[in-house]
Amino acid sequence: MCRIIGKIIRGVGGFYYVETPDATIYECKVKGIFRKDDITPLVGDDVAISVIDEDKDIGNIDEILPRKNELIRPAVANIDMAMVVFALKSPGLNTGLLDRFLVMMETEGVPVWLCLTKSDLATPDFIRRIVDTYEPCTESVSVVNNLDGSGIRDVRAALRGRTTVLAGPSGVGKSSLVKHICPDVDPEVGSISKKTERGTHTTRHSELFRIDEGTFIFDTPGFSSLRIPELLPEELAAYIPEFDEFVGGCRFPMCTHTHEPGCAVKEQIGISISESRYESYTQMFDELNRLAVKAGRSKR
Repeated sequence: MCRIIGKIIRGVGGFYYVETPDATIYECKVKGIFRKDDITPLVGDDVAISVIDEDKDIGNIDEILPRKNELIRPAVANIDMAMVVFALKSPGLNTGLLDRFLVMMETEGVPVWLCLTKSDLATPDFIRRIVDTYEPCTESVSVVNNLDGSGIRDVRAALRGRTTVLAGPSGVGKSSLVKHICPDVDPEVGSISKKTERGTHTTRHSELFRIDEGTFIFDTPGFSSLRIPELLPEELAAYIPEFDEFVGGCRFPMCTHTHEPGCAVKEQIGISISESRYESYTQMFDELNRLAVKAGRSKR
């Protein structure tokens, strides 16, 4: 049997589709040893496969090569950047959910590029305020009009030469964005429920698309909630980039930036730190503190 190195681009119903360097896509199953060791292949994994039927492009996954990194949600591997996609309007921008995602990526050491879609539905002042809030805590922010494709050039430039996961809530325009970036790809495009202002789940599994040589994007299922990463409450501030230059000025070395007097971080709220970002921080801190107290792990 022929053994080839390839990359998993899609996984559906127990089958994994592996693209090899010559652009052949093999339908593969995994060997029982992976199930025995409780190892699950992820989209983005580099794998070694054995070809068992050349004519039908069928094979088996024999080995999962070492991963550079992996994410649990979305469940993908070997990424260089996360492009988190949120709509400015319809559905309304959920900054709390966005802030949770940013913390999750910070804990994984994955840089984030924020893509704000549906700019045709938002006022220039609102767009400017959101961009000003999130530029300090992301690699950059792009604003896209899904209808005419304006802003797509910036997105393409950001993706070039990297493997990027596209992630965000349902109905924010990820599939439309993929169509603009990859005209040959035709992902399902969902609609917004008028009753709930929530998007329909059109992408049902993670899938990896090749844009050009060395440039790949993952399209992933939308999410409406995220579990906060497993951190101690006092560790959370380290994953809020806007706090970095001020934490050394706090009166107390173990300042949590919530209730202590002489907190240099709190002094910057509304100046260098946005009120909404700080509010998200305190909500996550309180949640982590409740979990830590329940588990008997808090230092407080």
